[in-house]
Amino acid sequence: MKEKRQLMRVVRNNEGQIFVDPTGKKNGRGAYICRNMDCFAKARKAKSLSHEFSCEIPEEVYDEIMKQLEGYVEK
Repeated sequence: MKEKRQLMRVVRNNEGQIFVDPTGKKNGRGAYICRNMDCFAKARKAKSLSHEFSCEIPEEVYDEIMKQLEGYVEK
């Protein structure tokens, strides 16, 4: 368990678009991912986001999450 601000929010809005929400305030169904590459790799392999949103996650979403994680420095 981690604090919300230590997690990355991914959102699926009413139109079915899936994207990273850096503000944590966008409307839609949200899922949280630990800001750690190992944690992300496990979630991706287990298809956790696909299960959470009940749909297939586009590769572009995973690419965006990877970019965000590479730019994140844990405090």
